[in-house]
Amino acid sequence: MGLLDGKVVIVTGGGNGIGKAYCLGIAREGGAAVVADIDEKAAEGVAKAIQDSGGKALATKVDVAKFSSCQEMANKTIEKFGQIDGLINNAAIFMSVPAERGSLQTITEAEWDKIMAVNVKGLWLCAKAVVPAMQQRKEGSIVNISSNMAFNGGLGMMHYVVSKAAVVGFSRVLARELGPDNVRVNTLAPGSTMSEESPTDDAIKNYERSASTRILKRIEQPEDLVGTALYLLSDLSSFVTGQVILVNGGAVLH
Repeated sequence: MGLLDGKVVIVTGGGNGIGKAYCLGIAREGGAAVVADIDEKAAEGVAKAIQDSGGKALATKVDVAKFSSCQEMANKTIEKFGQIDGLINNAAIFMSVPAERGSLQTITEAEWDKIMAVNVKGLWLCAKAVVPAMQQRKEGSIVNISSNMAFNGGLGMMHYVVSKAAVVGFSRVLARELGPDNVRVNTLAPGSTMSEESPTDDAIKNYERSASTRILKRIEQPEDLVGTALYLLSDLSSFVTGQVILVNGGAVLH
């Protein structure tokens, strides 16, 4: 028996990095993983890998900043599996954020709007599309992905940090709104995670520098986040909602 036997979970940004790890973990635990990503080829690659290993998966392209795209994602999931039990709101802009241009005066209006459209508005639109299916069955779990940086402030990336702080507020309000429908909403906040498959030498140095500030002094890997995500999606956390769990090796204590 797997933790997610019979459950169908959508993962946005599921085609690469941490999102891919969530999808593979969901499939390992008997769930059907809906790999949703703006990079359709990447999503198809993850879904095929799951199917080839005997698991259940569906790949779908999604632009989380557009409600019509989110609605199509939800519709395809229902058409394929008949239900939606979980959503990991993982899609976000991060690696493309220029850290050296992230201060109050240097961020452009266009950069600010782009971050907010995906990292904040995207959560709202995905939830709007998916929640009705959960409300109909009176069960479900939403896991919104924040960041360690929302709690220690991340100098040089103001727009990103603000967007990830907003995730916490959104999750708490949504948890209260959906509680009567037995739909749970929680926040998972990772630390700096080596999500690239082929990181550069400079990236590795940055990850090593982050590791040196942790209680557990090693580089965080995508797989380090999977267990907590699976717990929040599963019935093991059936009485947990409105909470924030930091998974960062002790870099920030909350």
